[in-house]
Amino acid sequence: MDVSRQGLIVWFQHMKNLRQIKRHGHLVYASKKMRYAVLYVNQDEIGDVEVRLQKLSFVSRTERSEKPFVNTTFENALPDKAKQYDYKF
Repeated sequence: MDVSRQGLIVWFQHMKNLRQIKRHGHLVYASKKMRYAVLYVNQDEIGDVEVRLQKLSFVSRTERSEKPFVNTTFENALPDKAKQYDYKF
């Protein structure tokens, strides 16, 4: 069963509130200095989770990751000339 997930960046005010943020998704990274956390959430639930997080008083803002929607297949990608001789294509 393949579940599509999307990243959600949550900007907060204090690190002590990180436990409440963890309840809304899978916490991947939290920055102490810049006070943000990266959560992964199912794509079909991301709207609801974003609204619930915005209602929390210590959350400044939330941003969705655009990674699932970026095309990563590149056409006419040429290899580097220096590497071409190293690998003997």
